[in-house]
Amino acid sequence: MPGHPRDVLLGAQAGAVRLPVCDHYSGVEARMRKSLQLQAEMTEEFGGCVFDVTLDCEDGAPVGGEADHAAMVVELASNAAAAARVAVRVHAVDHPAFDSDVATIVGTLTDRLAHVMVPKVETVADVERAEAALCAAGATRVPLHVLIESPAAVHQAHALAARPSVTSISFGLMDFVSAHGGAIPSSAMGARPDVDGIDQFTHPLVLRAKLAISSACHAHGKVPSHCVVTEFADSAAMEAAARRAARLLGYTRMWSIHPAQIRPILAAFAPDAREVDEAATILSAAERSDWAPVSVKGRLHDRASYRFHWQVLERAWRTGGQLPSEMARFFQPTSPGSDRH
Repeated sequence: MPGHPRDVLLGAQAGAVRLPVCDHYSGVEARMRKSLQLQAEMTEEFGGCVFDVTLDCEDGAPVGGEADHAAMVVELASNAAAAARVAVRVHAVDHPAFDSDVATIVGTLTDRLAHVMVPKVETVADVERAEAALCAAGATRVPLHVLIESPAAVHQAHALAARPSVTSISFGLMDFVSAHGGAIPSSAMGARPDVDGIDQFTHPLVLRAKLAISSACHAHGKVPSHCVVTEFADSAAMEAAARRAARLLGYTRMWSIHPAQIRPILAAFAPDAREVDEAATILSAAERSDWAPVSVKGRLHDRASYRFHWQVLERAWRTGGQLPSEMARFFQPTSPGSDRH
């Protein structure tokens, strides 16, 4: 048999970034500790880490207490479980605490951080500023995630996604809407439509921004990460919003701001059982034919459809799903397809 399906099928996409589908944010000490504990529990449940925990300095640190907050983040991340995926959101590059955040947190946790999130990125120059700070901290290999939060920044999405250091772009919905000076109604910040049917998935300016970010990321093999849903007490609304982000807008990752949102995000981004079974059937037939074209249930399949169905299986694995036995062997610990992320 010629090689592993990931090596055989992905081709030019082999270098595309793959991350857990959920990025969970917390900035208060008690919640950060609970988030890391929940991550450890769910890692044991699923047999791998299915979401990132991003410890937040930008919204979490009290004014004047940035240094103490950064030290606490170092302590929490240092004591997290070995299998944990821990990240940090530092202050924006023009904030007085940015350099100290990077020096204290990233400089200490160079080999521990899954990524560094930089908020309020407007231009490539902001990314270069962040890259220089990471270099000064001896952390050139730590991936950068950037948060786009303004109309001007949306127009830079392709240039930002093209930076080798940037592995993911997130959309900052609240600041984006606020930046329009009241021209976009507040309902566009939420997932529940107002009397005019306007929410974050229907307002044209918001929708265009989301699509621009998603398109830019896919053009450069990066991960588009969808914005928050503030209605955290409504799990049905949360899962419906996540499904729309994944299935209509091309997002492969989403922010969580409450522990109750994590499982709905995993469920929404996971393929359904029918898709997984179909993918396994087609790829099993393809493997038997050494990846030459095959006919399955009267439909012709070749490398293009094999690649799609392999990605279905990878998505199922990254969201904690069980795989059919004939495909599960490609996701064993010794397999190159084994990482949950």
